[in-house]
Amino acid sequence: MKPEIITSRENSLLRRARAVRDGKIEESIFIEGLRLCEEAVRSALPIEAVIVSEELALKEKARALLSELEQFSDRVATVSEALLGSVSYTKTPQGIVALAARPQMDAAGFKPGQAVSPLLVVMHGINNPVNVGAILRTAEAAGATGVITTGNSSDPFSPKALRGAMGSAFRLPIWTKASYVEVIDWCRESGIKTVCADIAGTTLYSDVDWTGSKALIMGPESAGLSEQEIASANAVVRIPMHGQVESLNVGVAAAILLYEAARQRATKIST
Repeated sequence: MKPEIITSRENSLLRRARAVRDGKIEESIFIEGLRLCEEAVRSALPIEAVIVSEELALKEKARALLSELEQFSDRVATVSEALLGSVSYTKTPQGIVALAARPQMDAAGFKPGQAVSPLLVVMHGINNPVNVGAILRTAEAAGATGVITTGNSSDPFSPKALRGAMGSAFRLPIWTKASYVEVIDWCRESGIKTVCADIAGTTLYSDVDWTGSKALIMGPESAGLSEQEIASANAVVRIPMHGQVESLNVGVAAAILLYEAARQRATKIST
């Protein structure tokens, strides 16, 4: 079989896509799959370039999306399945990859909605991108108004985290690479009470008033938050467990706490 001939422009785009995928170009993010590309368009992310397989480009649903993507970017390349596979992050290529500008994610650009009582999620030291993506998705579903990740947490815009978030990362205000002390100080200055989850907490998660301005802090998967980090928060809660289970997956724990907050807030609105 003869090697596939590609133009210098296509080759340049493929090289850039691999670099973005591998985190070597921080100002861009790597988006793979029809669903995520659709979410990126709906969220009005600035699309820099698109690479699509020849097979997918012939399908009706993909043609409609490509038509939209072409309005945002003039860098659209159609390549073979094999070439797309050399760029894909997944074992089974999904037929389309988009490169987009990374949203502003610093303190200056962090605007967690206009809610009277914001509900934030702080991910501190959570280094599994699957957990980061799942928490982002749950945060949006439960009505959280913003997410903060500390500098030693996994990138919420990495390919694996984006797949888990299923578009939530594009819609939620996110502040990344903050220090723990910076987050605590910012919350205090903003009138937002911080709540830690810890197995040694004396207060049940359901006994805390979640209807006010709150920031839920979830710590590292393995060791959890340090005693000093817990002491700096306004409240510490625990989730009761039976049997010999010592802890829950951080994503599961976050979901329980966030939906208790959602329940209390919905009850307050209805009364």
